[in-house]
Amino acid sequence: MASFKLLSYSKGGRATGAVVIGGLAYDLADVRPATSTVLAVMEDWSAASADLRALAATPTRLAGNTGRPVESLTYLAPVLYPNGIYCAGANYHDHMAEMARAFNLPPAPDPHVVGMSPWCFIKTPRNTLAGHGAVIRLPPYSKTVDWEIEVALVIGKTCKDVSIEQAMDYVACYSIANDLSARDHLRRTGAKPNSGSPMEYDWVSHKNWDGSCPMGPWLVPKEDMPDTNNLALRLWVNDTLMQDSSTRQIIFNDAELVSFMSQRVTLFPGDVIITGTPAGVGTPRGIFLKAGDVVRCEVQGVGSLVNTMA
Repeated sequence: MASFKLLSYSKGGRATGAVVIGGLAYDLADVRPATSTVLAVMEDWSAASADLRALAATPTRLAGNTGRPVESLTYLAPVLYPNGIYCAGANYHDHMAEMARAFNLPPAPDPHVVGMSPWCFIKTPRNTLAGHGAVIRLPPYSKTVDWEIEVALVIGKTCKDVSIEQAMDYVACYSIANDLSARDHLRRTGAKPNSGSPMEYDWVSHKNWDGSCPMGPWLVPKEDMPDTNNLALRLWVNDTLMQDSSTRQIIFNDAELVSFMSQRVTLFPGDVIITGTPAGVGTPRGIFLKAGDVVRCEVQGVGSLVNTMA
């Protein structure tokens, strides 16, 4: 089956959607003018994906178009801009175990067993999204910014109140996200820990600073992914391997997350669900990001997302 990828890049200072076929990026405005952005492709996913796959199957049809080597591009986040970025927290068994050990807590029970639903939060798309290769400025108010490699799902059709059995029919593509987190601002300064007060936590400072959700380098159609229940996930800080796990460790799987979110909000084409991080974050080791660090995230079947901290 002929394959393609979707990305956004900066061309003359303007965001440009492109389809990648055979290692070259072709502007969507040239090859499918009706959907000149990646978001527009998501909004017409059924027809657009069929057209782009047919194009990939007959690359001679691209002879009159300019293809740019992907290595030459200035990447932006692949989809600009989704209605929402919905994030699953505490969603990998090995990550939950490492955090319990770090804070001398008993192992958490499997939420399925005790009847708990996924635990989710939101990132603001225009503020937090950044592309592959982007320089990420660490927030000046935080000294403990941590990394979190995550698999990202992108929705391909409007989705509301769907069952777990139906949920994957609404997923169009996969990508990589790095859910950067200011650990020292999970709680508000001066708030009494574990007080039970709803004003104890500060999710904006913790998760929503500018550039805190690098994503990319592109979107890979679901049909072109290997077994998504067994994807290798690895993250390096500089040359040190920090996270080395698999989606086998996930607690609530992709279908469960999509179904749950659709029962809370309407999911629109282009919306992103990032599905949680495995073990290997910096907090248990007391290691955090600093200016000059290069973070490389790899998800099997997608590729590599690389960003430099500043």
